[in-house]
Amino acid sequence: RSMHPHLPSRDRFVCICNYMYAPNTLGARHNTPGWRCTTYRFLQVQYEQYATTVMSSSSDPIQSFVDKEWDATVVPTLKEYIKVPNLSPQFDEACLTNGLMEQAAKLLFDWVEAQQVPGLSVRSLQLPGRTPLIFMSCEGTVPEAGTVLLYGHLDKQPPFEGWTAPWAPYDPVMTEDGKLYGRGGADDGYAIFSAITAIRAIKEAKRDHGRCVIVIEACEESGSPDLPFYIEHLQADIGTPDLVVCLDSGCGNYEQLWVTTSLRGIVMGTLEVSITREGVHSGDSSGVIPDTFRIARHLIDRIEDSATGNVLVPECHAEIPDARVEQTALAASILGDKIYTDFPFLPGATAVNPSDLTQLALNRTWRPTLTVTGARGLPDVANAGNVLRPSTQLVLSVRLPPTVDPAVARAAIKKKLEADAPYGATVKFTGNKAGPGWNAPALAPWLEAAAAKGSAAYYQKPPVYYGEGGSIPFMGMLGQKFPSAQFLIIGVLGPAANAHGPNEFLHVPFAKKLTCVVASVLQDHARLTPGDNVGSERAAKRTKVDVTSAEVLTTQYGRDEHGCKI
Repeated sequence: RSMHPHLPSRDRFVCICNYMYAPNTLGARHNTPGWRCTTYRFLQVQYEQYATTVMSSSSDPIQSFVDKEWDATVVPTLKEYIKVPNLSPQFDEACLTNGLMEQAAKLLFDWVEAQQVPGLSVRSLQLPGRTPLIFMSCEGTVPEAGTVLLYGHLDKQPPFEGWTAPWAPYDPVMTEDGKLYGRGGADDGYAIFSAITAIRAIKEAKRDHGRCVIVIEACEESGSPDLPFYIEHLQADIGTPDLVVCLDSGCGNYEQLWVTTSLRGIVMGTLEVSITREGVHSGDSSGVIPDTFRIARHLIDRIEDSATGNVLVPECHAEIPDARVEQTALAASILGDKIYTDFPFLPGATAVNPSDLTQLALNRTWRPTLTVTGARGLPDVANAGNVLRPSTQLVLSVRLPPTVDPAVARAAIKKKLEADAPYGATVKFTGNKAGPGWNAPALAPWLEAAAAKGSAAYYQKPPVYYGEGGSIPFMGMLGQKFPSAQFLIIGVLGPAANAHGPNEFLHVPFAKKLTCVVASVLQDHARLTPGDNVGSERAAKRTKVDVTSAEVLTTQYGRDEHGCKI
């Protein structure tokens, strides 16, 4: 009250929580984990009281509508979508001719049309030689408000092995606790349903939103090679968004809103080692001809320390910003040992460095790592004879820190692997998949406040700001194309959801609440003063709940070179 006597209690609460907890605030500058945990526990209690007394979900028309629509139309259609094995182009060479991608796209297109959203137009496009794309545009109820771009994808990863009965990749199963099992439901089939349902909920509640454009692509799992062509093709229809909402990220738990602050980049390639024209009897040749798998191991040791997992290529490393270290430490204090215990370790197995949770979290968000994801030239164990094989091929996946140039990293990796081949073997590192990472710009005060309010209303806990270890190529592309836009990167891939692996599931109760948060943020975006920049001046002129709190914080405390309030 002493800081903000002019604000109503509800607005003042959002302001104070934003100031103390949001990622760019004074609170995040404190390095003592105990202080962070104490602050978080305090805010958690305050959020719970705020949500139950001021924003009771029982009286919230947004949540009531979202819950009803998810149960009535979203989940049934998602089940039909899961049944379609529409693999991304990288995993299905016939994806442009077998009709599966078109089948999945038509299913989603028909659902959108059936919603009959006022002011919404929907198109299904397919440029020659490209995967299909669904593009939607919905005029805002506030004509002078800015544009929001919402993003998702409909292509899927392969089914992988090891699904546990009764779950199967293309046979959807809904459990009593609200988990929908099946390939693609969480990554990322739910996105189009969440975006459209959020807009419908706003309209049903007779509230305002700005202009919304929704892009659902069909090659994200292959690195989004077709998306730049569609963005260029649709440039006039998209316009210049001042807010991008990506619905293809993760969450640390299913108890609160998780906002992604960074994504790692990636370099993928195939290391091929060849030594003979054909396979020969191992009894006759071993000890004379070097084994190609041993040569491959030796080469990989050039780029990774096999004892620690540390990547040895300097071009693959980047300095971690202090603000990201602080955010990661807070997230680690919230998650505790669930950072690693939620993974399906075998009994007795453990994580790389379980004693330091912050460093463990930074390993998966800001440090390079190498994983061997595939092999060729190795027979199945049932067919493995006594033959010294002529060649070995290993698929290497190198995750990169968000700010590393993937082209530079790939060139450095290739040089180390191919130089001075042992025994004169033929060594090649091929493959051109090199996707950039992404480091979020500083959040505008209005968006910090909007995330805080949405998390309070629908999760009864503060939001958490955290990096993700995966990649979304679309983010780097949009960051370059729309440098002044704000980004809200959120998603449903939480503990055990296991996207890309067996037993993938969508946590439906969490997805419902996330849909409500999207609706809440769209409403706050529509309240911004017309004509101002959403990321800077415009945020300082907010109306209603969030404008005054953002103005006070920005003018009273300012920001340092990292975007942190001081």
